[in-house]
Amino acid sequence: MNKKVLEYNKYLSDKKIAIIGAGVSNIPLISYMANLSKNVVLFDKNELSVEVMDLVNKYNIDTSVGEDYLKKLVGFDVIFRSPSCLPNNEYLKAERERGAVITTEVEEVIKLAPCKVIGITGSDGKTTTTTLISIILEGLGYNVFTGGNIGKPIFVNMDKVKEDDIIVLELSSFQLMDMSVSPDISVITNISPNHLDIHSSYQEYIDAKKCIFKHQNKDSILVLNYDDELVRSFSKESNSLVRYFSSKEKLKDSYVILDDKIMYNDDEIINVNDLKIKGKHNYINICTALSAVRDYITDMDKVIDIIKKFPGVNHRIEFVREINGVKWYNDSASSTPTRTIAGIYAFNEPIILIAGGYDKNIPYDVLAKPILEKVRVLILFGNTKNKIYDAVMEEKRKVSNSNLQIYVMDTLDEVIDVAYQVAKSGEVVLFSPASASFDMFKNAYQRGDIFKEKVMNIKNTDSD
Repeated sequence: MNKKVLEYNKYLSDKKIAIIGAGVSNIPLISYMANLSKNVVLFDKNELSVEVMDLVNKYNIDTSVGEDYLKKLVGFDVIFRSPSCLPNNEYLKAERERGAVITTEVEEVIKLAPCKVIGITGSDGKTTTTTLISIILEGLGYNVFTGGNIGKPIFVNMDKVKEDDIIVLELSSFQLMDMSVSPDISVITNISPNHLDIHSSYQEYIDAKKCIFKHQNKDSILVLNYDDELVRSFSKESNSLVRYFSSKEKLKDSYVILDDKIMYNDDEIINVNDLKIKGKHNYINICTALSAVRDYITDMDKVIDIIKKFPGVNHRIEFVREINGVKWYNDSASSTPTRTIAGIYAFNEPIILIAGGYDKNIPYDVLAKPILEKVRVLILFGNTKNKIYDAVMEEKRKVSNSNLQIYVMDTLDEVIDVAYQVAKSGEVVLFSPASASFDMFKNAYQRGDIFKEKVMNIKNTDSD
């Protein structure tokens, strides 16, 4: 077993441990900690699931559940917080002042890793980039553990990780916030306003993202989006080797997009017309992934083949079906305006855009011009429907020749019905909410699955 893991397990054995959050990522943590320490308490704001209650009863774990669930967070040695419980929470701050160690599952993974760790963050493109990095490395013969926001929790399996393995982590601002360690290779895709319903300010969100490289050293690598001025400026704060990728500039020793080609210096790597995935944002994701794994590439032909066959990630411009000559796409994971804009520009066909959802207190004015330029029909629902409507109408008043049709609905069923009625052969229906899902759905994946199910149940007049 990994020596670091053995030492850490021994350290935890006599500690009073708090686990905050009984979500998917923390469920394996419950039994793991209960096997190490007899003093484990589980905290969650929501009612515990049957699966979690079975663990609670099996290990005789104390719990604190409900609206005031953190009031009992007193006197702990180690606290594993969930990403949704930020380190500036008043109860966490009080415990930290008493001497408690506040950490997360992914932070301990990085600390205990006997191998190289690649971390990916940003406002857009994280999941696709993380997935690409993992499948490229696996295709090259590496044993890869993928975790963080995607995959399975890695911490409980750290004893299986070997020196020549590679850990790949998708990291959110909530996971990175207050982190005291950084990955060996850190990647920042871009930064735009996001999660401002939770973060106290945009600056707090930016500072959280910076934690992915703040603790790197001269032997580390930082991969930055050259096209994003803010992200590019991080190079001034970096202690590591900085690499760039770009879709606008021809940069030396960098993966860039020029004239529908992914290039490295003067070498054409891939023609984007040969790819299964659509959209310039996905071509940028490829450049990002290649930049991160550059030192591991021993067979570029094999890597190119992997990328060409890559179908994309579920809920990200995912083709659902064709009905009466209309192609329907699920892009439910696009929970910000910038992601939806990328989806809009991925198509040349006229677009029926479905948008709206939970309000993260982010601005929608940037969405207006792309909608007026590319969208024929806009169908809105969810909590942000009026914010998006107002932003688009404000811009529409400046454009005299706009023929944009707008519908404002209440339910997903109504939205799909309208889209089916107005869409014409040769057009695209794009479900890209530009908003989070929590007003109506458990998460973006559930939202996308429900959308796909409803679309698949549409009875069309022609065969698919």
